[in-house]
Amino acid sequence: MSQQLPDVQASSPDVAVGLNRVGVTGVEKLVKVDRASQRPVVLMAEFEVYVDLPSWRKGADMSRNMEVIDETLEAAVSGATDRVQDVCGDAAERLLEKHDYTTRAEVRMEAEYVIREETPASGMRTQSTADIIASATATEEGTREEIGARVTGMTVCPCSQGMSASRAREALQGLDVESEVIDEFLAAVPQAGHSQRGHAILTIESPGPPEVDLRELIDVARDAMSARIYNLAKRPDEDHMTFEAHADAKFVEDCVRAMAEGVVDAFPHLPEEAVVTMKQSNDESIHQHNAHAERVAQFGDLQREVNGDS
Repeated sequence: MSQQLPDVQASSPDVAVGLNRVGVTGVEKLVKVDRASQRPVVLMAEFEVYVDLPSWRKGADMSRNMEVIDETLEAAVSGATDRVQDVCGDAAERLLEKHDYTTRAEVRMEAEYVIREETPASGMRTQSTADIIASATATEEGTREEIGARVTGMTVCPCSQGMSASRAREALQGLDVESEVIDEFLAAVPQAGHSQRGHAILTIESPGPPEVDLRELIDVARDAMSARIYNLAKRPDEDHMTFEAHADAKFVEDCVRAMAEGVVDAFPHLPEEAVVTMKQSNDESIHQHNAHAERVAQFGDLQREVNGDS
């Protein structure tokens, strides 16, 4: 007969301090996402799983609980789902049920999502990618779920472009071009500005699952920048992207505000207490630093601001 090993994790710690998060990271699972009238999308997702730990308990039974976590995630991802955030919600609720000493369970997931599309000018078939971000937090009061994405695009600096436009105006005036013609030319041909690779993060969190279409959310984030970018681009596509970006030059702050407007337009049905997180970071091309802006707000407040009601 084997000797029963002591349950060290259930003993009292030397320092009686509770911990907010104890768990595992880097857990990889396949998640199948259903799509109406289309083949399901299979994602290789990476999970983070945490529970809180009371001050009277030394550890969270990490090795033993890994079995519970694996069972929980397997159960959550065993079938197909049309909402990625529900996978996290199901897993968090199962974890809360299986841990009698915890009051909070959190599950986070990231996965690369491939989008099939056509290039804007040549119509060539290509693919783009977005990083899906999903999470859920389960407590005795209920479960909050979050869905979002991290996308890449292009921006053009309005300040740099304004200086180029002033230079062009002075040059045309020196050639005795009439002011009206100069105005028409500058309106038709956006002037040069330094461009940047832009990175947008848009997430929506609400009690229960946020009722948003993931693809539509990705579109809101991509369209908030000066122009979309594509993995494949023929010369007409490069010309299209360059023109579109310079015709819609945006500061990093403008991108966040455009995301806010896009969320309000695309998802008017969201509950007022839903939390919208919008972040934009631009890799500066003529500086060694980068630019960043963000806003976190309840949807009701955001909606009133966008609509001019506040």
